[in-house]
Amino acid sequence: QVQLVESGGGLVQPGESLRLSCTASGRTFSPSAMGWYRQAPGRQRELVAHSTTGFTPTYADSVKGRFTISRDNAKNTVYLQMISLKPEDTAVYYCNADWYGMAYWGKGTLVAVSS
Repeated sequence: QVQLVESGGGLVQPGESLRLSCTASGRTFSPSAMGWYRQAPGRQRELVAHSTTGFTPTYADSVKGRFTISRDNAKNTVYLQMISLKPEDTAVYYCNADWYGMAYWGKGTLVAVSS
């Protein structure tokens, strides 16, 4: 059974940094794509960053230059390095992994940015 486990969320002040991690298990080969999405209270879930094997990562305009997605395929793990965090980055962040059309979600980790 596929499982995605996120970690690294927390409460930080504006301007600080966080690094999220997500490890996928339950498959014998690496996902073809992994990404991060977020959902703020009262808003729809939105794409934050996405990495497809062999392609340049993509980012939401609101996080370009501040967030960086990276993957360790040997560990089936995706990371999201977030710097210069803003209050509007506050949301539950969800990991997504796709094995050639079969997509799975983690349960989410809360990132709260507040002074």
